[in-house]
Amino acid sequence: MLYLKGIAMGGADVVPGVSGGTIAFITGIYEKLLNSIKSFDIEALKFLKSFEIKALWEHVNGTFLVVLFAGIATSVLSLANIITYLLNNHPIQVWAFFFGLIVISALIILREIKKWSFGVVLSMIAGIAIAYFITATSPAETPDEPWFMFIAGAVAICAMILPGISGSFILLLFGKYEYVISALKDFRIADLIFLALGCAVGLLSFARLVSWLFKKFHNLTVGLLSGFMIGSLNKVWPWKDTLETYIDRHGEIKPLFQVNILPTEYLERTGGEPFFLEAIAFAAFGFLLVLGIDRLAAYLSSEK
Repeated sequence: MLYLKGIAMGGADVVPGVSGGTIAFITGIYEKLLNSIKSFDIEALKFLKSFEIKALWEHVNGTFLVVLFAGIATSVLSLANIITYLLNNHPIQVWAFFFGLIVISALIILREIKKWSFGVVLSMIAGIAIAYFITATSPAETPDEPWFMFIAGAVAICAMILPGISGSFILLLFGKYEYVISALKDFRIADLIFLALGCAVGLLSFARLVSWLFKKFHNLTVGLLSGFMIGSLNKVWPWKDTLETYIDRHGEIKPLFQVNILPTEYLERTGGEPFFLEAIAFAAFGFLLVLGIDRLAAYLSSEK
């Protein structure tokens, strides 16, 4: 059952807007996961130095973490091929689906704000402005260097412990979502190693900070996170016109600079079919999917 819960978490984190943390919360393992991550402390280091492997394993809840992360890895690796295929062959429908996911996720996160204040509103506006600025001013190409993969992994993994915001959303904000998906699909070891190292550092350091902020400044943090998601909608708008392209290190032509356009302009400017009705349907499906997950979480919580 724990392995299956890991698969569900991995599947959620592959899709921008759906959080693995939400799945952990729904399935009743959220608190246990958070405590297990936090158990990598000075005491764990002492066990490691003295080679007390059994004591270390029990201290960090090793069996729980290994089984859970095995399920997450299984889901991520198996879904990478599907996502890559869909992005290459049905980009408008996929981005519309992501758009719907992020819209409802942002609204659900806003509901978690216990008390509105000027500071919370300011925090949300700051989040919107930062995310929009990043997505609007940075080109579609971001560095493929190991250091950037490390940073992307370190920040993205923190999202896994926060219900409502996904790791893949952070990768999307960093302009690395499609790149990481293709790295998983093609099993590019070097890229995956630096991403994994970043994830490990993020879990053991940033995760504590994010957890602390969430507890001490709950409303401000939630406002900022929801702002990030609203501002990022600029990035996942389904209809784009590519103004500049580049050739990546694999010899493939990729978009370098894109602008958002209306679906009514899409055919004229790109020569492609806008698939407007399909996009609406996929956005609605994404919207209803997250809404269903949220309702399920509320139901299971009321049953406890």
